[in-house]
Amino acid sequence: MRAAVVGVGHLGQHHARILASLPGISLAGVVDLNRERAAKIASDHGTTAFGEVGEIKDLDLAVIATPTLSHSAIALPLIESGVHTLIEKPVAQTLAEADELIAAARKSGAVLAVGHSERFNPAVAAARPYVNDPRFIEVHRLGTQLGRSLDIDVVLDLMIHDLDLILSMVPSEVESVEAVGVPVLTPKVDIANARVRFKNGCIANLTASRISRDQIRKIRFFQRERYVSIDTAAREVEMYQLVPQPAGLPKIDGGKLVVPGDEPLKRELEDFVAAVREKRAPQVPGEEGRAALALALRIVELMRQ
Repeated sequence: MRAAVVGVGHLGQHHARILASLPGISLAGVVDLNRERAAKIASDHGTTAFGEVGEIKDLDLAVIATPTLSHSAIALPLIESGVHTLIEKPVAQTLAEADELIAAARKSGAVLAVGHSERFNPAVAAARPYVNDPRFIEVHRLGTQLGRSLDIDVVLDLMIHDLDLILSMVPSEVESVEAVGVPVLTPKVDIANARVRFKNGCIANLTASRISRDQIRKIRFFQRERYVSIDTAAREVEMYQLVPQPAGLPKIDGGKLVVPGDEPLKRELEDFVAAVREKRAPQVPGEEGRAALALALRIVELMRQ
């Protein structure tokens, strides 16, 4: 199948690298406004640089890794023409745009996947079987990231990763949200905190910052008789739980879980390609990308009040 990557900057260059290595995939071209960058990435992977994705003939797959504001304009014509498309998170700038993309995919039959790569983090995969009814979730995603994605608030840049994760791991609808955010070094919100209450009683407290000195990527789940901690940056998981004893008090048992060394982005692209080949939904379909966007936009709106 012939594939293209639109936007080969910080993340798109890795999409191009991985797609070029996948069996049965031909990287037909890359597209970027920076023609010099596009030419270099194309040269690195034995393909061609183009000015627009429409110049690439007979495409089967496309990955959109451009700034969020351009996602819909680039992806919609591709999806309408039946090109299977993976769009980096957030799926679109607005819910109306997301709905238009989803409707177009349903009509054309194209697979629409959203690049929430933390779903494919091997640490998350290792921890998921042990997270079955969390009551409280504590999330910290902190670091210094001021060189990219400054067209959006930190909620849509970083926190949305964890919003998608908790929506996929808490079997309940959101009941209420509280949020606060502060623009510190840019006109957009650079540090934010949100408290999400679910209808089943679970509460998630999330903090995201792109102006922190220390890099932290941790999500902790507290549930009855079990605690699970995921470090998505180090790809490590710790799990502790109560173990009943024949006599006396239960004991606490646990420690680090075994986590495979797979690259999340590679797993994501493999799932996307498999979804196309098997004519099935991807692990993160457009509808779930929209749900994460809806919650993120709700938080952004609360911060502006």
